[in-house]
Amino acid sequence: MPDAARHLRARLMRALQVGEWAYDPATQRFWLSGDAAALLGVVPGSITVEHLWPRLAEESAQRLARALLSCQQGGAPIDVEVQLAPGEEPRRWLRVVGEADGAATAAGTAIQGAVQDVSSRKQAQEETLRLAMRLTTTLASITEAFVTLDRAGRFMYVNEESERLLGASSRELLDEPIWQHLQGQQPGLLQARVHEALRQDQRVEFEDFYPAAGKWIELRAYPYAEGLAVYLRDVSERKAAEAKIHHLAFYDPLTGLPNRQLLIERLEAARAACAGQDPTGALMFIDLDHFKVLNDTRGHHTGDLLLRGVAARLRGSVREGDTVARLGGDEFVVLLPALDRDPALAARQAQAVARKVLARLIEPFDLDGHRHHCTTSIGVTLFGADPDSVAELLQQADLAMYQAKHMGRNTVAFFDPAMQAALNASTTLAADLRAALGAERQLELHFQPQFDRARRITGVEALLRWQHPQRGLVGPTEFIPVAEDSGLIVPLGLWALTQACRQLARWQTQPHTAALSVSVNVSAQQFRHPDFVDQVTAVIRQSGAPAARLRLELTESLLADRLDITLAQMDRLRQLGVALSLDDFGTGYSSLAYLKRLPLDQLKIDRAFVADVLTDSGDAAIASAIIAMAHSLGLKVVAEGVETEAQQRLLSQRGCDGFQGFLLAPPMPAPQVEHFIARHTTAGAA
Repeated sequence: MPDAARHLRARLMRALQVGEWAYDPATQRFWLSGDAAALLGVVPGSITVEHLWPRLAEESAQRLARALLSCQQGGAPIDVEVQLAPGEEPRRWLRVVGEADGAATAAGTAIQGAVQDVSSRKQAQEETLRLAMRLTTTLASITEAFVTLDRAGRFMYVNEESERLLGASSRELLDEPIWQHLQGQQPGLLQARVHEALRQDQRVEFEDFYPAAGKWIELRAYPYAEGLAVYLRDVSERKAAEAKIHHLAFYDPLTGLPNRQLLIERLEAARAACAGQDPTGALMFIDLDHFKVLNDTRGHHTGDLLLRGVAARLRGSVREGDTVARLGGDEFVVLLPALDRDPALAARQAQAVARKVLARLIEPFDLDGHRHHCTTSIGVTLFGADPDSVAELLQQADLAMYQAKHMGRNTVAFFDPAMQAALNASTTLAADLRAALGAERQLELHFQPQFDRARRITGVEALLRWQHPQRGLVGPTEFIPVAEDSGLIVPLGLWALTQACRQLARWQTQPHTAALSVSVNVSAQQFRHPDFVDQVTAVIRQSGAPAARLRLELTESLLADRLDITLAQMDRLRQLGVALSLDDFGTGYSSLAYLKRLPLDQLKIDRAFVADVLTDSGDAAIASAIIAMAHSLGLKVVAEGVETEAQQRLLSQRGCDGFQGFLLAPPMPAPQVEHFIARHTTAGAA
């Protein structure tokens, strides 16, 4: 072989970590090239078997000896992997290959071969094995339904829980696309979301109802190199609970009609649909004449029968797209969202429906054998291009209904702008409130203690009071709506927050009040103000109040729209250390699907449910459902408006965490509440 070729061959073998060797059975000696000797850690040249075997692990030396013997005696090629004897870490592996060279002799056949360092490959194989074992252990530890999909959406792995959830064996599922076995109520959703996760390399999470399985299933898909890791969870019980809570919260349990909350949502939607146009909708307020007389003389059971009968006849008197709602008691509302754009024609259409309602309701009712004649008073207001709010429309229809009663009952009256005169007083009140913000001692905070189950005081809620110079004490239910309508709610809310934080800072210096938290109500307008979080930050810094003891109580209307802005504001407040509570839960816009995303620590059950929790099974069910749902989300629950021992006892039994109401303590000015807490703490210690 030419020198150049020999040199090239030597370089290639060195690059590949390959050395040459030969074995003479007659002398039982190995000849090793320099590269082979370096791999074995011996001197190049000739070496005896006795000197070579100790360089190998015992089992490896035996395996190589057997391979040499087979090659000598039968010409079998040698191809074995051996491990060097202990001495360096990581221990090295060599691949030894060889074959017989020449004719056999009495001592055996000479053998030539090569040896290569395969340590890297062996280490990679061992690491792969370790990873596989770790993956197997990890997969075995997953108790949820878990599958892996390839990039075509086909099952690659299915655990036992997945087989149970999907109602199919691994044999039936493997190599099949997941959407062939899970066909949801929303066609194509599963396939679209799987492809989205793979295409965007991002986690996706969604849920759908799968009729074949009869279950709501939540899927969480996580992309990785080969496809998707997917967790599946049966959420049927949660969906059923949400549906039950939704029905309890948005439908009247007696009649099955939408309640006030759902009516408001639909009225808002109707207003938005016809904004800027001529009147295209009408709102009818319906009140049963002399209903109290029936209740008092025949009992509430008979009254309930009449209310159900009225609800059925109202539903039969309107179109499919109209809404019939019950506000409570004997008050019903009919929303007609699609009338003529001409005001005169729209009024005639609304009047025709009202006359039809009057005619249907004047027909006698059979109430368990008692024949009852019922008359009604109906007030109607039109809406469309006018900027009237939902509250204003309801008030207009209500005023018109009272006008119908003054006209002799069993008749229809339309809202007359002259009725607006009765509302002008709110304008005067707004002007007085604006002046009160700049005056001293007109506005003040009272504080109502909050208690845990053991009746220990855990905090207080700050409540606004207005001492009007002429009218005396004006309650928040009267001036807060005026503040919201006039835009004064933002400066009014900032004043209350500032005063509450100053008081909180002062209480930190007193032993009996140092552990108190202070809750402050925040309106939707105030919360959505672009500078709100900065204002809170500045108030905390300037007052010296501890952020961790400040709790902001937010209204459910914040969840009605622009949830992204709400979440961003809430996250910033939580970063400050401020606690967040959702006030009057169950009366507004809470979206159960998004509630779990909110960084809350507390829900407050509205006093409307608490008031009738002992007598109204619907309110009791709503309160219980709210408590159970809040605890499942890791939230505490406080009941407002607790006024009797029986209410407190029932709510406590249902798991309610905190209580607030006149049973335990009324709202008080700061000095009085300090005295109350001191006496309460002393009595508790005794």
